[in-house]
Amino acid sequence: MNPPQLPLLSRASRPLTVEIPAINEHGDTVPTSIAGEHPLTLYVDKREIVTLMTLGAAPEALTIGWLRNQRLVRSLEEIASVQVDWEVDAVSVTTRNGLRDADEKLGSRTVTTGCGQGTVFGGLMDEIDQLRLPHDRLLKQSTLYALMDAVRHHESIYKQAGAVHGCALAQATPGGCDILMFFEDVGRHNAVDAIAGQMWLDGLEGADKIFYTTGRLTSEMVIKTAQMGIPFLVSRSGLTHMGWQIAQNIGLTMVGRAQGKHYLLFTGADRFIRE
Repeated sequence: MNPPQLPLLSRASRPLTVEIPAINEHGDTVPTSIAGEHPLTLYVDKREIVTLMTLGAAPEALTIGWLRNQRLVRSLEEIASVQVDWEVDAVSVTTRNGLRDADEKLGSRTVTTGCGQGTVFGGLMDEIDQLRLPHDRLLKQSTLYALMDAVRHHESIYKQAGAVHGCALAQATPGGCDILMFFEDVGRHNAVDAIAGQMWLDGLEGADKIFYTTGRLTSEMVIKTAQMGIPFLVSRSGLTHMGWQIAQNIGLTMVGRAQGKHYLLFTGADRFIRE
């Protein structure tokens, strides 16, 4: 199998925090780190598509992942270049053959419950029944505990400044669980899109991976995890009814309220091994 033809990428990460003065409960002025937030308007082949609010940590991966999860592109080879210009708060994407069914997909959208209001384009909700995940993968309880411990020790913008959500891509190892990548952003939908984009850039498949998010397990998070082919979704937060229904239908093992040694297994009990 030949490696994918990578697009031409800018490298335009922005500082993730800024320092401002704040007054504490004693009346003292203290320097305080806060999370950055920047508008990034996405243009594809000179057509304005959407404006994303982002930390700016990995704008190229975010852009690619957003296009992937909206099914506006089906493979990395369709993208010729991704160029971010923060002077105009825009990212320009050039495709090799144009977007597929762009008018039809962009004409229909659903505003989701994600922080910052994520948007799902193109009748994605009508395609849920086509998603199926492999049932031959198992998640061990010890792997889940190792993941939560690894996330707890991971250095993050949240520890420094708060006000962000984080997502991690992880893989079980003989000794526990390794975090392969970790992204934070002002909305969890941005963080998951950044991971989806980076997985394409790194040529990673999802069947043997675990996805972790700090945010709620909504229908959007379930669908995007399934689109990446990842059979396990873990969160320290709760879930929505629609997210639970979709996870059951597509065969996603979903664990919520996961902190320390505590968790709730919501779906996929036949693919979870208690030890």
